[in-house]
Amino acid sequence: MTQHLFRPIALGPYTLPHRVAMAPLTRSRAGQPGDIPTAMNAEYYRQRASAALIITEATQISRQGQGYAWTPGIYSDEQVNAWREISHEVHGAGGLIFMQLWHVGRVSHPSFQPYNALPVAPSALPVPGKTFIVNADGQGVWGDVPVPRALQTSEIADIIRDYRRAARNALNAGMDGVEIHAGNGYLLDQFINSNSNQRTDGYGGPLENRARLLLEVVSAVVDEVGADRVGVRLTPMGRFMGMGDESPQATFGYIVRSLNRWKLAYLHLVEPAVVGTVKDENFDPRWDAIIGQLREAWDGVLIIAGGYDPESAEQALAQDRADIIAFGRPFLANPDLPRRIREGLTLNTPDPSTFFGGDQRGYTDYPVYAH
Repeated sequence: MTQHLFRPIALGPYTLPHRVAMAPLTRSRAGQPGDIPTAMNAEYYRQRASAALIITEATQISRQGQGYAWTPGIYSDEQVNAWREISHEVHGAGGLIFMQLWHVGRVSHPSFQPYNALPVAPSALPVPGKTFIVNADGQGVWGDVPVPRALQTSEIADIIRDYRRAARNALNAGMDGVEIHAGNGYLLDQFINSNSNQRTDGYGGPLENRARLLLEVVSAVVDEVGADRVGVRLTPMGRFMGMGDESPQATFGYIVRSLNRWKLAYLHLVEPAVVGTVKDENFDPRWDAIIGQLREAWDGVLIIAGGYDPESAEQALAQDRADIIAFGRPFLANPDLPRRIREGLTLNTPDPSTFFGGDQRGYTDYPVYAH
């Protein structure tokens, strides 16, 4: 039974026909040079337009915000024009699409940065992870992340302006809204978590200070495009790229209560079932209590993601754990996922070797279910 998954729901100014959303999925297939989406990317999103809501792959707000090879941006005119074609294709197929806005912070490499500079972060601390770079032969490989440099307080206003510009560009490109990526170990998450933020200025120390950058970004983006077209993604208890917080219940409770003031389109929480691309068998057992706390604290629509299948998604909605479920890898391999779930059809199995980089193989060639 999927009765809860296929009930309509209001989200911002939109009415979604069901509750099977497409989670943001980095695929590293933007055109080069310039990190510009291509016709192949437009076809990929068009195929998945039956999602209640598509949240695009994470899209960097500036060159400084890039951390992985071949990921798209939303800061140049060429990128905006290319994303406009994607919006057009999705809308033509009856879909709804929000763009996820991304600054990776310290999870980067000098090869992506202006003037081959070090990546930026709240604090200059080692990063326990790798990023996807291009080697001398033009191949995508996993490379070490260097110790970043700490942002000067005076630089933070420029990053907030980059988020504002990116949100404006996204709507100019025909997007229905934007999602501010404040999770998964990237810049805003780095500021939030005490493990990665050792600053002594107004953006570090007490949890109110560590949450300040996210809230200032939300304020700027809402001012630019309207609160009902803005979502925020958080990953409480996430451990990816060295994240961790000394008081997650207090920190994320404060953030969620603070976000209520804007009446945003939605809040998107990632459960700690997956770290990067692998299942996390050691996630913090406090998560269940925290999601219940955040569900109660949040006044609006709640999306959750994190390793759900049709059965567990239906159960989560039946238990009022959330309002919408975002599917990642199942949508990657099944462009017609809502139909397959509704009709109880067999799902295609995703091919991990084609997740990052490449051509149409493992991207636009997954079949829809044969009649």
